[in-house]
Amino acid sequence: MSPYRGAPPVMALADDLSGAAEAAALLRLPALLALDPAQAPPARDGEAVVVDLDSRHLPAATAAGAVRTALAARPGATTWYKKSDSLLRGNVGAEAVAFAEGARAVVTAVALPVAGRVVRGGVVYVDGVPLHGSGAWRAEERTAPRSVARALAPLLTAGVPLDVVRQGPRALANRLTAVAARGRHPVCDAETDADLDAVAEAALRLGPGYRLLGSGGLAAALGRCVGTAVPGQHVPDTGRPLLVVAGSAEPGIVAQIAQLEAAGARHVSLKPDELTGASPVPLPPLPPGGITVLSVDGSGGIQPGVARRLVAGLARTAAALPGEPDLVLTGGETARRVLDAAQITALRPVGEIHHGAVHSLTADGRSVVTRPGSFGGPDSFHRIAAALRPRLPSPSPARRPTAPSPSQGVIP
Repeated sequence: MSPYRGAPPVMALADDLSGAAEAAALLRLPALLALDPAQAPPARDGEAVVVDLDSRHLPAATAAGAVRTALAARPGATTWYKKSDSLLRGNVGAEAVAFAEGARAVVTAVALPVAGRVVRGGVVYVDGVPLHGSGAWRAEERTAPRSVARALAPLLTAGVPLDVVRQGPRALANRLTAVAARGRHPVCDAETDADLDAVAEAALRLGPGYRLLGSGGLAAALGRCVGTAVPGQHVPDTGRPLLVVAGSAEPGIVAQIAQLEAAGARHVSLKPDELTGASPVPLPPLPPGGITVLSVDGSGGIQPGVARRLVAGLARTAAALPGEPDLVLTGGETARRVLDAAQITALRPVGEIHHGAVHSLTADGRSVVTRPGSFGGPDSFHRIAAALRPRLPSPSPARRPTAPSPSQGVIP
């Protein structure tokens, strides 16, 4: 029996692995992160089940079908939450339409204040700049949507301005009901965690017919409403090798790798033409207890159409290394491909090392840390590695690489 019988069961869906792990940690409930939707059990009272649909890069119709399948398999009085990228990437509209089927309304709030992402007048702002005017979509093949409503189309929506959100959960619940009565789905402005708390509480007041869709900020708000903080589990250093697979186009990854190298990690930068074949790239064995970083040498430029093949090659190479290393995986698709290649189908989150860097365990006790590519400062990799390997020294300035190329070792 769950020790948290007072909390409703929570079922959550995400379109990529790093987002699923983030949501699982933020819900503040004992959670299972399922990588195979067909094997995901229904959530019990006081627990959460988070399903990675792995749908961000699927055709829109296929992604919507994955959402419908997940919903149909788990009927009942469950609190439903759909993780959406705070930068509105992926099949946001198609999945939202599928998520709305059978619901009274889908209540959307995509603000992520901890990352400087807020919503005013239905527009996402990134560090004060409208999303469509920022560089946040530089690795995307499409242009950024000018509003949350456009990203959710063809779902019929209506905006809920900040002054209404700040009237409190009771008044906000009345507005959500009024919007739903018009056959539309509310899109809430939010600038702070308190705003997101009001959105989550208002939707919960209205019952399971009102589903939540939004960023990790909304998952955290839901967790503050229904969750009971789960103490972080101490995981001793087992002496396994630690393998960091850096798969992200974010420029900050270069500095993160540099700090880890300065603390003594080995960095293996693989050329794109090595990774596009069908076989793993042969590499030396991982040193026992040591730290190795795998990345792609992007100094010669990487064509967008090749990026996903490189991710697959990076995953094959990582999974082929012997020793069953603990893993640090950046970028949702990279993380998913590595775990698929390693035949890992479920994770149990045990805590967050820093925002978005979720520490989980596999069934056989391996540590896996997943993190979106856009999260974390220059010390992110070092902080993660130090949490897993407490004896890791601080970065040594004398050993720090100088002036790395902005494109070195990163891929979309």
